[in-house]
Amino acid sequence: MSKQKDIRILAYESSCDETSTAVIKNGREIESLVVATQIKSHQRFGGVVPEVASRHHIEVISQITKEALTQADATWDDIDAIAVTYGPGLVGALLIGVSAAKAASMATGIPLIGVDHIMGHIMAAQLTDEIEYPALALQVSGGHTEIVLMKDPTHFEIVGDTRDDAAGEAYDKIGRVLGVKYPAGKTIDDWAHQGQDTFNFPRAMLTDDDYDFSFSGLKSAFINTCHHADQIHQELNKYDLAASFQAAVVDVLSTKTIRAIKEYQPKTFIMGGGVAANHGLRDRMSQEIAALPAKIRPKVILPDLKLCGDNAAMIGAAAYNLYNEGKFADMTLNADPSLELPYAKSLLE
Repeated sequence: MSKQKDIRILAYESSCDETSTAVIKNGREIESLVVATQIKSHQRFGGVVPEVASRHHIEVISQITKEALTQADATWDDIDAIAVTYGPGLVGALLIGVSAAKAASMATGIPLIGVDHIMGHIMAAQLTDEIEYPALALQVSGGHTEIVLMKDPTHFEIVGDTRDDAAGEAYDKIGRVLGVKYPAGKTIDDWAHQGQDTFNFPRAMLTDDDYDFSFSGLKSAFINTCHHADQIHQELNKYDLAASFQAAVVDVLSTKTIRAIKEYQPKTFIMGGGVAANHGLRDRMSQEIAALPAKIRPKVILPDLKLCGDNAAMIGAAAYNLYNEGKFADMTLNADPSLELPYAKSLLE
């Protein structure tokens, strides 16, 4: 019996402020991963400036394409498909990656695959361990906070979504109040481990009979507390503020996700997105799932920290699954900044 041919995918990711390329073998092995970060360029603005992000993508994307192939010891003849994030994200930033991928596909004749950015974040878990289906994912990043059910590697449906600020967005906004440089998540997480939950910030929608989230009220309560303290010249403990904010976020995320696990009883639980690197959330979810009865306790896959942020490896992993189902794109592929996964109806029925 002959050995099955290895499938190697060159992937692009440029949805926000990271330009990344990677070569992924068989959807699970990272042969190369290049990430050109723009954090320092955006820190002075306190967040991502779309025009600045797009210009940086243009400057580096050709070079990091070469670097990804070189690191993988590959030529274009070794590549079976070219994958690219086409949404959601910043439209200008997405267009740089989509244009580069389409140009490479047109020049080489290599098939093109368009990948949903959120699907990529979730499938970063595939680069860490084998996913058993059905699976459930908690997707937490700067722009999205969702609970997603997966029937198989290519069918994803949202069962819970944020109604306003995403968790990562809330971290960055309260970080500005505390004088923390963008992105604020890691610093707030570090400070939280040095403080106590003394402020008891609100846990919005914690007991609602759904899996949706809202973090705008928490953000507002935090900002109002800090502003009031400034007005009366009261100094607040930044570590306790961080701990109180994080405790509220983690309480809501973990409580709703555990309820979803109990209802849908997935075989695997996954976390994805930048906030999936948060140690407080990772620890809490691991503890909560370990305490579940064995018959409904899913396998837990937490991606490597380097794969929580935006990167092309996760896009290559997701693209491999689409490749196996023959889901290719053509030259009409375009950036879709508002691309959304479908909302669940009867996924597991």
